[in-house]
Amino acid sequence: MPFITTADGTEIFYKDWGPKDAQPIVFHHGWPLSADDWDNQMIFFLNEGYRVIAHDRRGHGRSTQTDTGNDMDTYAADMIELARALDLHHAVHIGHSTGGGEVAHYVARAEPGRVAKAVLIAAVPPIMLKTEANPGGLPLEVFDTFRQGTAANRAQFYLDIASGPFYGFNRTGVQPIQGTIDNWWRQGMMGGIKAHYDCVKAFSETDFTEDLKAIDVPVLVMHGDDDQVVPYVDSAPLTVQLLKDGRLKTYPGFPHGMATTHADVINPDLLAFIRGDEVGLNNEEAPTLLAEPLPA
Repeated sequence: MPFITTADGTEIFYKDWGPKDAQPIVFHHGWPLSADDWDNQMIFFLNEGYRVIAHDRRGHGRSTQTDTGNDMDTYAADMIELARALDLHHAVHIGHSTGGGEVAHYVARAEPGRVAKAVLIAAVPPIMLKTEANPGGLPLEVFDTFRQGTAANRAQFYLDIASGPFYGFNRTGVQPIQGTIDNWWRQGMMGGIKAHYDCVKAFSETDFTEDLKAIDVPVLVMHGDDDQVVPYVDSAPLTVQLLKDGRLKTYPGFPHGMATTHADVINPDLLAFIRGDEVGLNNEEAPTLLAEPLPA
């Protein structure tokens, strides 16, 4: 299996499929998952002729189960090393949830010429935690629950998340998909408990405000308004207002894991954005509409 070894000796697993001279698309997964969470998108974009890459964040999946460096600064540094190792230029970086935070943190620090565009899907920026500066955020007790669940019995905790709020399977009339639940649980249990425990702080307390302001490439922000994990109102509309070139696409009724449950909608929208078609709403054109759902 392909790995790179980072400066601190951590082995980062990655997949790299497709023509090496094609435009690369790099996928960044959410907590506590792995590169496998992007299977649907990897196949879709591979068949569209792109070079597709997905890595397991340190401590997750097949990468080293690190007890240190489980923070956004190190995640971004790992991505800088991976981009160099794979000689990536003009790449599109797509991140879901925690991976969206990783994308924002990396793209703001990326070497010139490495990044062409970025996409944040149900992503954690600008900041999830409730603070004086972010009164609409979630209280610390919510994330303490994540840490407690991970530490006490993460096997059951992960099953509860996957079968409930992550995909909206707890909503009336939504039919749970057992294979999807099992696959989420499988990916979570592949990673290390220490890294997963530490990553809760990384995804909930990191303030990405300055990252978002610094990004100078086009960014598509995609979010479902029934996201029970990263609430829509305190995420996507605020994120797009901080970006220099941001576009917001809101999906009425879609859950946090919409890239899996609604891949038939999400994938064509991603493709349109990558090809240069307008699929969202520009912040500068209609700022008063940012909190309103857009047609899917």
